[in-house]
Amino acid sequence: MKTRMNYYAKAPELMKAMVGLETAVKESGFDHMLLHLVKLRASQINGCAYCVDMHVKEARRDGETEQRLHLISAWRESPLYSERERAALEWTEALTLLPQSRADDAFYEPLKQHFSDEEIVQLTMLIVAINGWNRLAVGFRSQHPIDRQAQAA
Repeated sequence: MKTRMNYYAKAPELMKAMVGLETAVKESGFDHMLLHLVKLRASQINGCAYCVDMHVKEARRDGETEQRLHLISAWRESPLYSERERAALEWTEALTLLPQSRADDAFYEPLKQHFSDEEIVQLTMLIVAINGWNRLAVGFRSQHPIDRQAQAA
């Protein structure tokens, strides 16, 4: 797969705005461990190898367990995720798969049990941001760094 273009170089002002959104989300005070899970799950759904690779590495760096990272695609069947995390992951999937889910009340209502209104907006903006990054990376075929040790194995 060949990278299509360096979108940062072609539209620096737009990319500056995208980075600004990402920075605002990170600095909003939203739970960073949950942030990693949401980014990883959306990136898996969107098939973004670049982002999956990056978010697994960031989550590991910040102390997330290997088991939870491995099971995130099957979070519904795993007891390793809290009710709060489940509500966030359900909302992540609903917004990432918007044409199918229509962000139905069944996906929204559980949020109100675990998140304040401000946190729901923060979570939603996090999902907006990661879906945007996924679309940029997949659309322009961003290449994730190759782990030379894993490749040699």
